[in-house]
Amino acid sequence: MGSFKIPKKSIVLEAKEYVLITLGLIIYAFGWVFFLLPFKLVSGGTAGIGAIIQYATGFPMQYTYFIINIILLCVAIKELGVKFCVKTIYAVFALTFCLELVQELLYSYKFDALSLLGQEATFEASIIGACFCGMGIGICFVNGGSTGGTDIIAAIINKYRDVSLGRVIMSIDVAVVVSSGFIFGSGEVSKVFYGLITLLISATMLDYVVNSNRRLVQFLIFSKKYDEISEYITKDMHRGVTLLNGVGYYTKEDTKVIVTMMRATEAVEVFRIVHEIDPCAFITQSRVSGVYGAGFDKIKVKK
Repeated sequence: MGSFKIPKKSIVLEAKEYVLITLGLIIYAFGWVFFLLPFKLVSGGTAGIGAIIQYATGFPMQYTYFIINIILLCVAIKELGVKFCVKTIYAVFALTFCLELVQELLYSYKFDALSLLGQEATFEASIIGACFCGMGIGICFVNGGSTGGTDIIAAIINKYRDVSLGRVIMSIDVAVVVSSGFIFGSGEVSKVFYGLITLLISATMLDYVVNSNRRLVQFLIFSKKYDEISEYITKDMHRGVTLLNGVGYYTKEDTKVIVTMMRATEAVEVFRIVHEIDPCAFITQSRVSGVYGAGFDKIKVKK
């Protein structure tokens, strides 16, 4: 075996996840502050509850969001594990800060969708704002975090049942949007309609972001340096490896074939490391419809 040294990247990957969670929170906060709040639109979750309270009393939505989520996190620690909850705690604090910061920045310059698009653009604002919110939540989920609230409830349900995250969140959040009708009154019942549109689109965007990250691929790697490649994949990428015995028909030489499964987003890393270890390696990549087991999706069936 050669002298190739496997780099340590766990800290870098962890930092990358927090950066992406922060990016998702900024996108989510921007969708709320720029598009939804100026038109007094309501979406689901604790943010939606906070928005309803803000419309009715003037109490800032970020503080309501923060208080409710602290209570929910006390329940979530037991069900979702320390790693998920640590990132969720970070996300709750960070989103509270982002909501306040984005409001101060945009409103100090009187720059939002209402001033940009006009008062008749409620429908457009609900669609675009929902896309931003769904994308932001999706980025958080993909990187092991959550914006809290109904996201926590959905994550707990998804842990035990093979149910779409977006569908769970939407079914829970419909009650929040419908309840806003009691605040707006019969004169603005259309706000409930726009809220339901926001829910549908944000859930669809969430599913798209999360499921795009679940695309899976299978690699067959033919290399004389199979030991070094397998060591990197198992120890640094935390993916399983199976070695198959093979014989080259032309050379009649024995060879090892590496078989491994991973996310499509990890494919570039495989090509990079294989090329560094053995530029002469032969690789095939194919898509698979689903992988169930340790490190991938759990098999969720009723007993």
